[in-house]
Amino acid sequence: MIIGYARVSTDDQSLDSQMDALSGAGAEKVFADRISGSKRARPELDKMLEQLRDGDVVTVTKYDRLARSLKDLLEIVETLRERGAGFRSLAEDIDTTTPAGRLVFHVFASIAQFERERISERTREGLASARKRGRIGGRPPALTADQKNEVRRMRDVESRAVSEIARLFKVSERTVRRA
Repeated sequence: MIIGYARVSTDDQSLDSQMDALSGAGAEKVFADRISGSKRARPELDKMLEQLRDGDVVTVTKYDRLARSLKDLLEIVETLRERGAGFRSLAEDIDTTTPAGRLVFHVFASIAQFERERISERTREGLASARKRGRIGGRPPALTADQKNEVRRMRDVESRAVSEIARLFKVSERTVRRA
């Protein structure tokens, strides 16, 4: 049986193109998650793995739909193999039910992992370079230095309630506690 698996990272994204491609590939049943690939606990993926039978072929449109790291991808494909199932990726034309397909799978998975690591490395380098030039990324502080001093005074000296201070400064209670 050909079993499809589709995944998008957010609710805003559409599964339609993946569903159409899997249907066109002959998938009799499709499991679909709307969750980040970096999360290992994916309800539909887990349900699909539980229902696998010997001879099934799990099909995805692109192998990054199944996993975001090489380690995770290899573990999932190994789980499929242990249960007698194969893996097929339509975009990369990989089919692990053949020896050549297994070789291509491992080569592509390694290249994808390398590229993800390079992207991460370039991001870290860019952030370090920006920091050297005085730019600090991230969200701006909710309170100025003067406001933090006032929050501390109200909280510690006047013993005012954290919730009251948070309302006055229009910030969360956690921000007041951290000040």
